[in-house]
Amino acid sequence: MNEPKQQDKPFDISKWVVWEAYQRVKANRGAAGVDDMSIAEFEQDRDKHLFRIWNRMSSGSYFPPPVKAVEIPKPGKKNAVRILGVPTVADRVAQTVARMYLEPKVEPVFHPDSYGYRPKKSALDAVGVCRRRCWKADWVVDLDIKAFFDSVPWDFILKAVEHHTDQKWILLYVRRWLQAPMQQQDGMLVERDRGTPQGSAISPLLANVFMHYAFDAWMVREFPNIPFERYCDDAVVHCGSERQARQVRDAIAARLAQVGLELHPGKTRIVYCKDADRRDDHEVTSFTFLGYEFRPRLAKNKWGKHFVSFLPAVSKDAVKAMGREIRSWHIARRSDMSLDDLARMVNNIVQGWVNYYGRFYKSMLYPLLRRLNQHLMRWACRKYKRLKRRERKAMHWLAEVAKRAPGLFAHWRFGLRPDGWAMGAG
Repeated sequence: MNEPKQQDKPFDISKWVVWEAYQRVKANRGAAGVDDMSIAEFEQDRDKHLFRIWNRMSSGSYFPPPVKAVEIPKPGKKNAVRILGVPTVADRVAQTVARMYLEPKVEPVFHPDSYGYRPKKSALDAVGVCRRRCWKADWVVDLDIKAFFDSVPWDFILKAVEHHTDQKWILLYVRRWLQAPMQQQDGMLVERDRGTPQGSAISPLLANVFMHYAFDAWMVREFPNIPFERYCDDAVVHCGSERQARQVRDAIAARLAQVGLELHPGKTRIVYCKDADRRDDHEVTSFTFLGYEFRPRLAKNKWGKHFVSFLPAVSKDAVKAMGREIRSWHIARRSDMSLDDLARMVNNIVQGWVNYYGRFYKSMLYPLLRRLNQHLMRWACRKYKRLKRRERKAMHWLAEVAKRAPGLFAHWRFGLRPDGWAMGAG
């Protein structure tokens, strides 16, 4: 898109930012919204769509359509779902435009231990920092904010956004995005008076802006010597004693109540980081943070001696969710496909699991990935008549394939080959 000459528009929005926003939306892919227009369909008349977005945003006449309600299962919870609000492709572009203008204003202000949806920070960074701090401090407050994305008050969000920008169009459109109704599967529109839908491009930034003032900056004022890690609405606070942990938990609960939020009474827990040097007892000695379960685990020191340390590893809920995903591929039934085809089908997903859950105490990921070899073995039994009902021979055949092409599957590269070889735990 060519940058236009200065026109009589109330708001000065760059066409180049609209173009870059579209590139980001395209790279993130994602589903269609209420208009059922996919990114591929948007691309067919791309320039017209982008010009319309720019023109309407610049003139103040952009009104977002409803967001599409999409149910996704909650990890590890049978029949439990989370509602995502999926905007249209065009609306995701518009939201990304606003985010690109607002983010540089707020990013330098954010707390260094805020990790969610921020440039050059990741969930694994938060897990790593949490691990080190659990070694230093004996107690943790594992915070769970009840229905954060459904409950966060609009007036506090708008006040925080207004504090960081003098561009009125950003505040105008943030308000409209917050007020956009949710369209359910039967077409019914549900009006909202609070919350910011999960699934939109602007929501993570708005959540961070809100939580910076509601939690991060408040913690720095009230408890300057108590460290924490926060990933959007998920946070862990490290304390030196059980008494301090209870005091901090109660203070945080009161603070969040002031800003319209509530700690979940059943899911917010005080945890004792038990290890070989911590001999006290407590009813709770584990917690889950960002898909990793922290608990006492066997470790090995530099002299080869085993001891108990407090360490993160892939959580049971995450393993269950990945197992369901593997079963959904129905690998054994795909006898029309080659091994190369199967590798192309699964490798990106499996490599993502390895990259994330293989960072800390990777041996806990091994049983899941070995099950993937079992699925491949059953595929071979169906694919080749000579291997039918001969599982041991099929696994031997698969092991020979792995010797010739050890990099064919992502989990083989990780060390989970069919011949049973695996890298050391840790």
